[in-house]
Amino acid sequence: MKEALLYEKLADNKVRCNLCAHRCLIAEGRLGICQVRENEDGTLYTLVYGRTISQHIDPIEKKPLYHFYPGSTAYSIATPGCNFRCAWCQNWEISQMPRLEHLIAGYEAAPEHLVEQAKQAGCKTLAYTYTEPTIFFEYAYDTARLAHGAGLSNVFITNGYMTSETLDAIAPYLDAANVDLKAFRDRTYRKYIGAQLQPVLDSLKKLKQLGIWLEVTTLVIPGINDDLAELQDIADFIVQELGADTPWHISRFFPDYKLRDVPITSLEKLYQAREIGLAGGLNYVYVGNAPEAASQDTHCPGCGQPLIRRSQLSMLENRIQQGCCPGCGDAIAGVGLAGPPRQQLHHN
Repeated sequence: MKEALLYEKLADNKVRCNLCAHRCLIAEGRLGICQVRENEDGTLYTLVYGRTISQHIDPIEKKPLYHFYPGSTAYSIATPGCNFRCAWCQNWEISQMPRLEHLIAGYEAAPEHLVEQAKQAGCKTLAYTYTEPTIFFEYAYDTARLAHGAGLSNVFITNGYMTSETLDAIAPYLDAANVDLKAFRDRTYRKYIGAQLQPVLDSLKKLKQLGIWLEVTTLVIPGINDDLAELQDIADFIVQELGADTPWHISRFFPDYKLRDVPITSLEKLYQAREIGLAGGLNYVYVGNAPEAASQDTHCPGCGQPLIRRSQLSMLENRIQQGCCPGCGDAIAGVGLAGPPRQQLHHN
């Protein structure tokens, strides 16, 4: 076990964890909501430091990040546990393992080992993904610092439920994030997830303010968050608070975990959501989890010319030149788009 970061010691050997927006008050001998942080004699420990449940090499597009070094690979890691209890989780066997099985499985892998493995595999990035990186923050933080020192980038694939303090701590080493905006109704977060909406919105805005490259994903679930008015609210929030250049990934739901009786999202609904995003002013809206959908390519917002062609989460062609459309010269938002450094590519 390793002592946790970002917590307060309180009276009666209680502690307050300040990593995520739950801000759990944990009595001696008890666990936080994530089930992987334990108060032992008034000291908070992480139970998953250095313990990976998953290590894979993925295309960066799988995260999904479409505007961050397209065509590159990410060394992707996870530990067991999560601070959410999403009824539709497709990684529930590992995210809910500590809660359902009272087990923290995995094998030891030091941060130095992860960075070396990523370099040997030719990966551009380390991705903290599959489960929620906030709950293995100490492990991710140490790994991210080493990764930057080795010339690698770091990305979080996250539910966005971290605190402002957590974002401030990781910001110097975090290059990009894809945040799941799972709904735009607080009652949905409370009923199906065990959380609240506002902290996620706050994190999204702070990530933008910190200059971390940001993309947003919404899994569209029939009967839960697929109302057109709600999808419009999500699009409006992204445009108004995060900027029109923020990519929005609209993902197809498949029955899993506790929602096995809910049907697969129709392509028609996904296309409707995409049209809502584009009509609302977003420049980059993608349909995911649907290989047959013709909405994975990146087009120039200015002239409409196809710039990056993709198939099955692989990049087939990238025509962007020096961060710009070769046709009309418009800048294309992103990081590492065959051109200048990221600070020159950000624009609202």
